[in-house]
Amino acid sequence: TLSDGERAVVRLSAIQGDLLDARRGRLGAIMGREFADNAFKIDALREGVRLSGHAAVPTLNRATAQHQYLFVNGRPVRDKLLAGAVRGAYQDFLARDRHPMLALFLELEPALVDVNVHPAKAEVRFRDAGLVRGLIVSALKHALAEAGHRASTTVASAALGAFRPMTHIAPHSGRPTTGFGQPGYVQPGYGPQAAALPRNFPRGLAEAAAQYLAPAHERMDHLPSIAAAPAGKVAEVGEGAGEERVAYPLGAPRAQLHETYIVAQTADGIVIVDQHAAHERLVYERMKRALDTAGVARQALLIPDVVELDPGAAERLAARAGELAELGLVLEPFGEGAVVVREVPALLGACDVQGLVRDLADELSELGQALSLKEKLGDVCGTMACHGSVRAGRRLSLAEMDALLREMEVTPHAGQCNHGRPTYVELKLADIEKLFGRR
Repeated sequence: TLSDGERAVVRLSAIQGDLLDARRGRLGAIMGREFADNAFKIDALREGVRLSGHAAVPTLNRATAQHQYLFVNGRPVRDKLLAGAVRGAYQDFLARDRHPMLALFLELEPALVDVNVHPAKAEVRFRDAGLVRGLIVSALKHALAEAGHRASTTVASAALGAFRPMTHIAPHSGRPTTGFGQPGYVQPGYGPQAAALPRNFPRGLAEAAAQYLAPAHERMDHLPSIAAAPAGKVAEVGEGAGEERVAYPLGAPRAQLHETYIVAQTADGIVIVDQHAAHERLVYERMKRALDTAGVARQALLIPDVVELDPGAAERLAARAGELAELGLVLEPFGEGAVVVREVPALLGACDVQGLVRDLADELSELGQALSLKEKLGDVCGTMACHGSVRAGRRLSLAEMDALLREMEVTPHAGQCNHGRPTYVELKLADIEKLFGRR
């Protein structure tokens, strides 16, 4: 027991092995086992400055920056430049009020850093601050890209912990409400009924779904092949139509629940996907790729849409009309307190133009006039992607569900939406069997 005023001292045994692996074990002891299970390595070198350490996938985050440890030449610091670089690297993946877990170690020549700018030496000043910031942002973004569509294992643990065994089932009378032809029913298999795609299904995903319905020699090369599904493994799963999808990382779609969640079967478990969160991430990544290449394609509205706003919001939008046009949204003033929208990003498909414009007006109010929209691309594209995504409550065919899963597998960061929430939960069969006492 400790007397008043005494502090508990952490006592940990020495860890052997490679430096990065040893650090990971020690960080797990300090920050929790979940961090060790969900952290990726950081090891980068630029112009004599070395950055190493570990950072967690975005879906493992906290409400404060308490679990961010930054060291410069072995000295712990709380530096605004370093903290800002971390925020910049994760800005595409986390909401503003969420913070990643990480421990980063920066090593450079002592002459390149001044450690005496703060009495407690908690802050430092770099001779080349741009180099240090660029190194941190690029190293973290590269590591996040390599993580692919991976999400935190804590998501599955939380889901399993929420299950409770039922000891009593209330009697039910009457006809089933989810039989054939009833709301919520999904016909198993890939039969002809899956070929009917909604006309207003978001652009890109409908085309991807259509290719899986076509004969093999007619399919478009829309999505890359999945390395995780070798031909030999496919043959073992089964010969039925669509059964080879089980061998893919996110499995074969089996059903849609509450017109919001997709249930897929994998080789060793099941995956539950939030269709809106997943497609929001896919649309967002498509928009960023388009901006980096040929620009965002635009689609003219058959009937221009007039959006009524307060005068201040209308003025803010009109002032940024040129920048918005680069992002695919063409609008112009329409009298006092209104704008008329003539073109929208083609990637969004049939989107809610009124809601999109109002949300963008709110975003511009927060951004102010100091920054260009391209400098705050994450916020603007995130708002657009949200309005162009498959909404909760949308009935999907199996082909559409399959197209969504396949595109998630080849899209970086598909494991979390633009706000850091998970897009899917994976439950292993062994864990599910434990719930039923089979193991």
